[in-house]
Amino acid sequence: MSGKLRSRPSRQHGAAILLAMLTVSLVASLAAAALWQRHKVIEVETAERARVQASALLVGALDWARLILREDLRAGNTDHLAEPWAIGLEESRLSTFLAVDKDNSALLEGSNDVFLSGQITDLQARFNVNNLAEAGVYQPQGLATWLRLFEVLALPSIEAKTVAENLRLASTAQAANQSTQAVYLKVLRPQDLARMGLSAATAAKLQAHIAVLPTSTPSPININTASAAVLRAAVGGLDSAQAARLLERRAKEPFKTVAEAGDALGLPAALWPQAGLSVGSKFFEVVGRLRLHAFVTEERAVVQRESLSDIRILDRERLSRAPALELSNARSGAALLQSTD
Repeated sequence: MSGKLRSRPSRQHGAAILLAMLTVSLVASLAAAALWQRHKVIEVETAERARVQASALLVGALDWARLILREDLRAGNTDHLAEPWAIGLEESRLSTFLAVDKDNSALLEGSNDVFLSGQITDLQARFNVNNLAEAGVYQPQGLATWLRLFEVLALPSIEAKTVAENLRLASTAQAANQSTQAVYLKVLRPQDLARMGLSAATAAKLQAHIAVLPTSTPSPININTASAAVLRAAVGGLDSAQAARLLERRAKEPFKTVAEAGDALGLPAALWPQAGLSVGSKFFEVVGRLRLHAFVTEERAVVQRESLSDIRILDRERLSRAPALELSNARSGAALLQSTD
């Protein structure tokens, strides 16, 4: 009888220990979950802060590029690949661009970990696909250049004709103010040509040779910056050897007039069409890339330079962003944190 009475407290003591262990495990699990959720939110907030800082810095870089283009225009209306704007900026520490005092007290905090790179490209070195048609009517010179470009690059001619026809229909819809159809068919960027019948393989080969510029402003091809393929497409009958001679000649001394390029080849004016060609440019592409720790932000902007006081941004897009956590997780992370609090 006494043995049974002694065993009951022992069982109760064991149950109390087990309950205490379960309680400790539960508290530890909840604490670990709360700590993980808070850590996740901190990472998301860090990513958002880096995104905002990168965007602000890239705005400054874009303004810097516009300043370079403005100063270039002061030097003259001829644009070529030996000018400052054409020299790409290799990845450099942001601190190298900042003015510092003797004690480095003016140095932006953390700028040693920020790297900036970029490139300005002449978009009139490429063929403007919006030169193909206007108000539902083919532009003969633009269509001929487009078809020759496919021929020079050994691309399927059927795709060239398909895209050209779809762009003509799109211009018809826009001219007729068919808003719904026009908005869908309007081509704003080269990647929009995918829905016009351009395959991915063809688009990859064309990428360096085409651009999408406003049709309201003439966009001739700059013979001082265009590739050999674009020059051959722009000038019917120009062979690869003649195009190579033009590139070699302009590397020594840029052409000051379109006629000067024809003279360099010994071609009479009748065989060297000046329409659709130029030695200066108004449209440029500015690509900036900023790396802040593990965060990478890259943006592209299309800039139109009309005058010293009129350098406008026509289009701006973010090409890529590679943070540790996607910003889309911010709301869910914040909600988790609030639930634990």
